[in-house]
Amino acid sequence: MKTHNYYEMIIWWSQEDGAFVVDVPELPGCMAHGKTRIAAIRNAEEAIGFWIKTAKEDGVKIPEPKGRLLFA
Repeated sequence: MKTHNYYEMIIWWSQEDGAFVVDVPELPGCMAHGKTRIAAIRNAEEAIGFWIKTAKEDGVKIPEPKGRLLFA
């Protein structure tokens, strides 16, 4: 089971970039983009996998996915 599928993703359209942007707030600096929402999500899933792989190699603690994040 790929636990990286459980991290929350925030998706928005960037007029400036002409693409959908995906931010993964639980993993600092983890973002991706794509011309379609589906492509952006696929790219974000790859970015999450790469983030986790790099964190393991560097000995960085990997946060457990919390599910839905709440912002006030």
